[in-house]
Amino acid sequence: MRAVIQKVNQSSVTVAGEVKGQIGPGFMVLIGVETGDTEKDAQYIADKITGLRVFEDEDDKLNLSIEDVGGEILAVSQFTLLADARKGRRPGFSKAARPEEANELYQSVIRHIREKGIHVEEGVFQTHMVVHIENDGPVTILLDSHKLF
Repeated sequence: MRAVIQKVNQSSVTVAGEVKGQIGPGFMVLIGVETGDTEKDAQYIADKITGLRVFEDEDDKLNLSIEDVGGEILAVSQFTLLADARKGRRPGFSKAARPEEANELYQSVIRHIREKGIHVEEGVFQTHMVVHIENDGPVTILLDSHKLF
């Protein structure tokens, strides 16, 4: 499972002109589920997202987590995080999980985050979305539950 975490001042996701999710300060998180991922991967990604210390403390050091600062999360499923573009010009998506499996694990990540008391807004699974992001920093973190990077 992969995730791209962007620290934001605000973010929103729109489908067919209608805002489906909107947050203030916190994280915009893109989540990609790989074939073979399990509940263990979902728990790992949720724990990493909520534990990342990338918010400034009183000394302006990146030392606080989203839990510490009371931030929000906008989570959007994105199978293209599993794209393989090493050969040719057209990426392959064969590593991305099938939609049913992917949605179940995407929802599991969100559930684990909410269990920690963090407010989570969502995109609409398997839909064309427009995501607005106002980066803060910018701070962007890449996660992989298989620890490939």
